Amino acid sequence: MREYWNVVLMAGGPSAEREVSLVSGRVVGASLRTLGHQVVELDPLPGCWRLPPDTDLVFLALHGTYGEDGTIQRELDALGVPYTGCDAGASLRAFDKVRSKYAFRTDGVPTAEFEVLDAGRPPVVPEFGFPLVLKPSCQGSSVGVQVVEDPAEWEKGFSRVASLGDTVLAEPYLSGREITVGILGGEVLPSVEIRPGSGYYDYHSKYTRGSTEYICPAFFEPDLQDRIDQVALAALHAIGGGPCVRVDMIICGKDPRVLEVNTLPGMTGTSLLPRAAAAHGLSHEELCGRIASMAMERREDLESVAA
Repeated sequence: MREYWNVVLMAGGPSAEREVSLVSGRVVGASLRTLGHQVVELDPLPGCWRLPPDTDLVFLALHGTYGEDGTIQRELDALGVPYTGCDAGASLRAFDKVRSKYAFRTDGVPTAEFEVLDAGRPPVVPEFGFPLVLKPSCQGSSVGVQVVEDPAEWEKGFSRVASLGDTVLAEPYLSGREITVGILGGEVLPSVEIRPGSGYYDYHSKYTRGSTEYICPAFFEPDLQDRIDQVALAALHAIGGGPCVRVDMIICGKDPRVLEVNTLPGMTGTSLLPRAAAAHGLSHEELCGRIASMAMERREDLESVAA
């Protein structure tokens, strides 16, 4: 395998998370160039992009629809070009919160109970009652998530989420320690505990400087930490596997509950996966290099099978 590659870095795109993606892309581009790779930046819009003919791999710093839902992955598969992150099937399964919940249930991965509501029908309060959380089935980065604490907020909260898609996922509100667990090449990284000042880790809390405290590594008793690591790996397996993901959880007492799997985690200097990697002894450059190397190794594995 060559030491340096021609990398197309995809960032931006058409989703609601475009601005965050562009920030990830700038930071990743700097790290890849520090490592010596040739980097061409590409802001892809559906049907309006082309790869340079000498492209060795595509580094995906896209977030949200088009980038994380399996669409760009299918397009790159058709071109036969290796890319970072999960394959198209795992990406779709993780991004669609309803699909992932059913996958967790099938594989016995602990997660909150849930109901799937039709956005076009009058809402019926789920049996588990209030407080509850409403999520659009196919948005990332907490876009559109509503915490509904009592019946007075129900119709307004539902309407806001229903405006973002055909399906609404309803879950009981879980009280506990919120954490995220990175997995890199099958190795579980140190957990990051998330303590939002507002009490809810919503879009504002994620991207407003100083509004959330992050603790890495999070402290848990060894038996519970082992359980957290096992659940994180089980969640990754349930969505179909992948080289680098972030698993979000709530720890209710000593009971980990999986919220979702993020297949293209944020890669800014303050994002959660780089925090976990740093606690594991990996610089941002080393993290990006590992992610790129795994994409190239996957290409070589496919070529050897074809031969």
